[in-house]
Amino acid sequence: MPMNTAKISAALGLFVALGSASAQSASSIHVFHHENVLGTSMELKLRTANDAQAQKAEAAVLHEIDRENRILSAWSSTSEFSRWVRTQNKPVHVSPELFDVLNLFDHWREQTGGALDASAETAVRTWKLASVENRTPTDAELTKAVGVMQHPHWSLDAAHHTATHLDEAPIALNSFAKSYISGHAADAALAAGATGVLVNIGGDIVLRGAITERVAITDPRAQAENDEPMDLVRLSNRTIATSGDYRRGFDIHGVHYSHIVDPRTGATAENVISSTVIAADPATAGALATAFSVMSPKESARLAGSMRNVDYMLVLRDGTTITSAHWSARELPRLTAASYAPAKKAAPALDLLINVELSRLDDPRYRRPYVAVWVEDGDHYPVRTIALWFQKPRWLPDLKAWYHADQIRNLTEGTDISTTVSSATRSPGKYTLRWDGKDNAGKPVKPGKYTVYVEAAREHGTYGIIKQEINWDGKTPAVFNDKGNTEIASASFDYGKHN
Repeated sequence: MPMNTAKISAALGLFVALGSASAQSASSIHVFHHENVLGTSMELKLRTANDAQAQKAEAAVLHEIDRENRILSAWSSTSEFSRWVRTQNKPVHVSPELFDVLNLFDHWREQTGGALDASAETAVRTWKLASVENRTPTDAELTKAVGVMQHPHWSLDAAHHTATHLDEAPIALNSFAKSYISGHAADAALAAGATGVLVNIGGDIVLRGAITERVAITDPRAQAENDEPMDLVRLSNRTIATSGDYRRGFDIHGVHYSHIVDPRTGATAENVISSTVIAADPATAGALATAFSVMSPKESARLAGSMRNVDYMLVLRDGTTITSAHWSARELPRLTAASYAPAKKAAPALDLLINVELSRLDDPRYRRPYVAVWVEDGDHYPVRTIALWFQKPRWLPDLKAWYHADQIRNLTEGTDISTTVSSATRSPGKYTLRWDGKDNAGKPVKPGKYTVYVEAAREHGTYGIIKQEINWDGKTPAVFNDKGNTEIASASFDYGKHN
């Protein structure tokens, strides 16, 4: 039976789900997941006629990403960009890609009035150094940083295709380089024979050709990966990028400061906590998502209004949501699950936060294991599948404990949970899931003993499972920490009241 698959992209702010339109049959969509791609995870969906063509297109995508990373990486000392940065006041003939990205930074620096600047790293380092001493930067330190950032950092000669590095200000191309590379990778897949392609690298998503995707934007205030998304849109032949302060930043005297810094003032971006931009061009989406995080909503509206095919959604610190005029035309209807009202007003409910860390391999690019997280009652009946992360349906039986439990549930309920549970890719690290005490139908479970399982299996590889019993009584908080294994580095279970 064909399966619908879905992708939650946190980190970095997006939840992606494969549409179920008849024109997009699962049999022609091939899905690949890779870790450690440009420092994060990648999901690749390809519409091709057969497996061989999909493998060819996948190889083309990976080749293009590696090629451009060797040019544009600010983290590799051997990249063309890093070698160029080590020069000064000397015209250097550079590749078309590096010239193009430097030229785009000049364009967006002017368009945003300085809100987007490759030298923002100067102010970021000022904040990092101050945070080590558990203090905020002084006015003098920020003024000095702003002075450095406002100088020109390079000059370009289009006639000779040279770039001259002018100063020693630290610069990085990470504002939109990931989206830029993703766009070229998608084009490479089409050139290799794919008719439709989705490239999702760390939440920057590029769609090309005959593929349509439902994309839900994560609520920046959510605690868990599977919390309700903020909004849901349908896209084709577009790029969507999200930038926000809810994943990284500086904690000073108990106050969290954004890692995004306004190059015009040196101050951290505190008013806009999430900005999502939809555009036809990948570099445009990536650049504006970063710029709108530091610009005022009025400035963002004015700039977006001067451009074609740009839509956005901003989430402010006070919870206000601001969208562009045509954003609603992209939104999809939301279904509200049935609620079961208690007989009388109850105190705030306890729920369970499940923290899972997948083991990392030494391989610089490896396939993520399949993972299932589910809950069974005292009779070993599976009452809720919380997460199911997989690539190819035929390998789901490798999650042998979950698969066996789900077959038991199928016999009594007559439904296939694997067609409704999200399939997700996660970047390396720790991930948080929430169980709200409801079963697969959305009905609260009865008080009693329940066991939470975390199972991971790699295709033709290693296997690991962790289980933890919870006394779900609604009144006794408890925290459990479990040792890891080959596939699951660690897991913890926090039963209590959470915002």
